[in-house]
Amino acid sequence: MVSRRDEPGTTHIDLEAIMAFRDKSPLLISAVVMTKNEASVIVDCLTSLARFAQVFVVDSNSVDATPDLARANGATVVNFTWDGRYPKKKQWCLENLPIQHDWALFVDADERVSPQLESELLALDLAGSEFSAFEMPLEYYFLGQRLRRGHRVRKRSLVRVSETRFPEIDDLGVSNMWEVEGHYQPTAKGPVGRLRGSLLHQDTDSLYDYFARHNRYSDWEAFVAEHPHVAQQVNPQRTRLGRLAAGLRGRGLAFFLYSYVFRLGFMDGRAGFHYAIALAFYYWQIGVKRVEMLNLGHEGFPSERT
Repeated sequence: MVSRRDEPGTTHIDLEAIMAFRDKSPLLISAVVMTKNEASVIVDCLTSLARFAQVFVVDSNSVDATPDLARANGATVVNFTWDGRYPKKKQWCLENLPIQHDWALFVDADERVSPQLESELLALDLAGSEFSAFEMPLEYYFLGQRLRRGHRVRKRSLVRVSETRFPEIDDLGVSNMWEVEGHYQPTAKGPVGRLRGSLLHQDTDSLYDYFARHNRYSDWEAFVAEHPHVAQQVNPQRTRLGRLAAGLRGRGLAFFLYSYVFRLGFMDGRAGFHYAIALAFYYWQIGVKRVEMLNLGHEGFPSERT
């Protein structure tokens, strides 16, 4: 404890010194940032991680300045080349990075730790926590505007390294497969807590790239939906809403009504409307690709139905 003595035999707590120490104390969490050609956003991401005691940038052979910018901003850069098998990128990080702390925070390059989340993490007693992981809300920006209504996402991004694992899903036969785990949460040995502070998702890529990613993601979702044994592996790792949506017919229309009407997405104006339309189209893509797999036997999507 920091203290000062005003006169012999009298001790006072120096609150100003304690607060100054707390303001400078690091977060004893290892941050792990996923990158591939993220030069336009990596500096902002790393700036938001300045309080973290250890920061890794795990880069997938970027051809832009991402690794150099990461090093210049204090991160330890580790290259990752996927071999087409498991473990994929996040589990590989848990198994191979020289992580010095019990807890790791996974962050995408286009995400930022909000001041509220940083303050909440500073206040947590992670060493004595009963939890194995924590979920946090994702605050999404679309068309340059922060969405305050509509569909909300929570990510299980803060994990106790020794008590969490990203499951190995039988999905390596998916067309356009990618190196990072799919849309499911890591498993946790113990209970999972919830944080109020958010990750800010500020994607600066063009809508061309946005739709290209969702075209690839919808391949994976359609594959999972058409392969019951894969769905049985994935669905327990989804959120409750994700499990409900996975089995819902007419998901495109249902999602639009849920996000834009029920969740008051219309209050976000034009951005809220276009966001609801874009994700409704994504769910339509999943549905029509399932039809393609079933009726045409599309390469990479063999149907298990008879």
